[in-house]
Amino acid sequence: MRHVGELSARHRGLLFALVITAGVLNLVDRQVIAVLKPVIAADLGWSDDDYGTLAAWFQGGAAVGFLFSGWIVDRLGVRWANPIGVAAWSVAALLHGWARSMGAFIAVRVALGATESMGTPTGIKTVAAVLPPRWRSAGFGAGNAANSLGAILAPLAIPVLGLTFGWRGTFIAVGLVGLGWALTWLIAARGIVFAAPKLADAAPPLPDVPLLRDRRTWAVAGAKLLSDATWWLLLFWLPDFFHRQFGLSGVALGVPLALAYGGAAIGSLIGGAVPTRLLGRGWSVNAARKAVLLGGALAVVPIPLALLTHSYPVAVSLMALALAGHQAFSTNIFAMIADIVPQHRVGRVTAFGSFCGNMGGVAIAKIAGLILAAGLGYLPLLLFAAVAYLAALGWVQLLLPRLRPIEAGS
Repeated sequence: MRHVGELSARHRGLLFALVITAGVLNLVDRQVIAVLKPVIAADLGWSDDDYGTLAAWFQGGAAVGFLFSGWIVDRLGVRWANPIGVAAWSVAALLHGWARSMGAFIAVRVALGATESMGTPTGIKTVAAVLPPRWRSAGFGAGNAANSLGAILAPLAIPVLGLTFGWRGTFIAVGLVGLGWALTWLIAARGIVFAAPKLADAAPPLPDVPLLRDRRTWAVAGAKLLSDATWWLLLFWLPDFFHRQFGLSGVALGVPLALAYGGAAIGSLIGGAVPTRLLGRGWSVNAARKAVLLGGALAVVPIPLALLTHSYPVAVSLMALALAGHQAFSTNIFAMIADIVPQHRVGRVTAFGSFCGNMGGVAIAKIAGLILAAGLGYLPLLLFAAVAYLAALGWVQLLLPRLRPIEAGS
């Protein structure tokens, strides 16, 4: 048996590449139904209400799944959580190919949402185990960037699969790819111990208080609740914003959305690279993380100006800047978990934070609908987005005035 710290840089790189690939598979599996909706709806006679019902069941399954997935990931450990999680959601995706009734589709969507909730805590826990502390934020940034690029590329690749295999065959194909990934991980991780080593110069741990009585848990949860609400707001409503402001619809929405999510990818890379450089220059974890969190928060502040401009490129740029700020912020919240949370509960803290972020998304989606239906427009929503990240950083600072790393380095 070899400890992960004894692996060559090449072997660590392979494991890290597999983690990023798993995140992309997670995204693709959930996107198939959205991209192929017209074909599936025509085949099965779905209405828009039916599709909305399936989306709600998927979101609910994911939210409930986050309440349990962190505990499962911590109990299984990195070596087994990866293949079991990916295999589970791949089987759920594959079963879509045989679903025919609305009840069957609800069942497989709930199963997919619940099993895909293992992706985030497993990914964070794995990066924390595989990469040295200094490089973790760069790792999280690369992973977030890959997911952002996946969100752009998936709508291009999935239709090709649909034309080649049909919509049922597409679900089966992506499921089989996931099962192949699980087998590859088992081979690559064979004989490796992923537990963090005991370091002689590590900071003394805080008392191991219950999860929900730990300030670190609530610092992450509050930050995710406030910051993820804006992410879900833009994810759900950005096409409608461009339609209302500039009359864009259909294919014409592709370019602004691609540019906006391209900004998210750039923000992920910058949000990962900057703290890596700062830590390399001797900055403390507390100073490096909070400096980048502040930078990400400030990048979102100008977003209400998108309502005041009549320039389409300026509005797109402001949205891209806001999404970049979000991803830089999110990257460092996840890196902060790896910095300050004991390895044996990283999965649970990540999952609980993701659950709170998911609930923030559910709330903002409903609130946005009510505000827009009342004729108030996007100004109240964008004003909230402008201050949400600063409030999230203030919450972190209130609960954790100084971030105390669990380990001093490796």
